[in-house]
Amino acid sequence: MTTKPEKSPSEDAAAERQRRSVYTKQFKLAAVARLNDGKQTAEALALELGVRRNQLYKWAKALEQKGPEASFSSRGRKSASEESEIVQLKHQLARAQEELAILKKFDAYLKRQKQ
Repeated sequence: MTTKPEKSPSEDAAAERQRRSVYTKQFKLAAVARLNDGKQTAEALALELGVRRNQLYKWAKALEQKGPEASFSSRGRKSASEESEIVQLKHQLARAQEELAILKKFDAYLKRQKQ
């Protein structure tokens, strides 16, 4: 019977830091509002909320650029229907170029094998 070696406290802490935290839109809006109040420093607010200070600044910048309705709306990439045609074509071109590069390498490999 084998047992797994237990993780050290530092390994547990490292694993905990690697998990990605997801915050709600309301949390982010409230955090930015508190940041803009100026009653607390950004560092103190970040410690209280359990986020990084630079993350507060990123949220504030996103809110300033996009406004409260458009900012923090979703995670990840937009659906294909929401992407502009130009962006879709750029992705298709990149895929085609990657496939071409692979085929060229394979062709060169086959030529070396014949010799």
